Amino acid sequence: MSLMMLGIFFVMLLAGVPIFIALLAAALAGFIYLGDYSLLRIMIQQFFGGMDIFTLLAIPLFIMTGNLMNKTGITDKLLEFSRVLVGHLRGGLGHVNVVASIIFAGISGSAAADTSAIGAILIPAMAKEGYDRSYAAGITAGSSLIGPIIPPSIFMVLYGTMTNQSIGALFIAGIIPGLMLGAAFMIMNYYYSKKNNYPISNEKASFKKVLKTGAESLIALFAPIIIIGGIITGVVTPTEAGAAAVFYTVIVGFFITKKLRIKYFVDALYETIRNTSVVFLIMGSASVVSWLLKWEQVPQKFAGFMLSLTDNTTILLMIMSLMIFIIGMFMEEIAALILLTPVLAPAAVYAGIDPLHFGIVMTLNITIALITPPMGACVYIVSAVGKVKLETLFKEIWPFVAVAMTVLLMIILFPALVVTLPRLLGI
Repeated sequence: MSLMMLGIFFVMLLAGVPIFIALLAAALAGFIYLGDYSLLRIMIQQFFGGMDIFTLLAIPLFIMTGNLMNKTGITDKLLEFSRVLVGHLRGGLGHVNVVASIIFAGISGSAAADTSAIGAILIPAMAKEGYDRSYAAGITAGSSLIGPIIPPSIFMVLYGTMTNQSIGALFIAGIIPGLMLGAAFMIMNYYYSKKNNYPISNEKASFKKVLKTGAESLIALFAPIIIIGGIITGVVTPTEAGAAAVFYTVIVGFFITKKLRIKYFVDALYETIRNTSVVFLIMGSASVVSWLLKWEQVPQKFAGFMLSLTDNTTILLMIMSLMIFIIGMFMEEIAALILLTPVLAPAAVYAGIDPLHFGIVMTLNITIALITPPMGACVYIVSAVGKVKLETLFKEIWPFVAVAMTVLLMIILFPALVVTLPRLLGI
């Protein structure tokens, strides 16, 4: 039955059918195959039940925060602060790109928002300073992977909701891997900048200048403090933190920077609704498929199959990561996460893998798919904003994929990189 459902799903995807309809069609075929038509009512219950989860409200709130940050011009202050911090290094604007992504990651939790906001400004600026435009686009796409790893993270909200894991713990567990990813891209950027003699953006800033620019950026930096600090201290849930961040950004936009207009607010709201409605439809549809797979005990059977291959948890994680990577290349990332989690997560736990560790491995793995051909969404975005041919970018993106995969391998081999910080904080 599972193979039949999988076949129907991929055939419909290839035919261009929307993902949530393909999932529902595959589930309907599964229910019909079982022959018990009384189960069909469960299909409707699971579809709406999969969306009716309070925690999922954090997703539109995080996206709304990022959209409002873009509309209020706060992103410009973040870029200026990043330039002051690392612009004096060889390949300065490349480093600025990565540092800005690290800071922006603490606001929206979305790689796409990071890519469009930073890429629209930095790709033309890097090209003007003598960087190869395809390299500028590549490092923008690569550094955008930091967005879903450093908290808040839309992918982690989805994973935590489906596996009943603490979203706060997942957020904290993502900090070290996210910073590792940023450091890895900066090392790569330094190497390529020295090799190609890319320029230094500006002279090393004085301590006074750093303090001044940092103070000006404090308005923007306070948003991730609200989100992460509130969750760590237990004062607010992730959803409440998202609501507080939206409220804060609105106040800043209307009354402090005074760059936010009613039209911009409506535009940000529309963009948020458009993006999150897709996520919720996929989530509801995948809930139907997930229930059916559990009914047929597919996760248990898959766990048994994986353990028949090896009982070494590191090797199991590598095998699962390869599966996620390949599937992620050919499927929209949120759909892949929602579809794979109900099968892989129970199997990982059954094999003795820490669910927190597996959550970060899966999140990073799915995130890497954002820059892999042929479905890499961030590559399409930087191609558009950076005016670089898509086929050129897909050829140039592989070194950035290799760097991200190296970080993923380190996280697989050393679980302490993931689980230590949440344990120290008692989350």
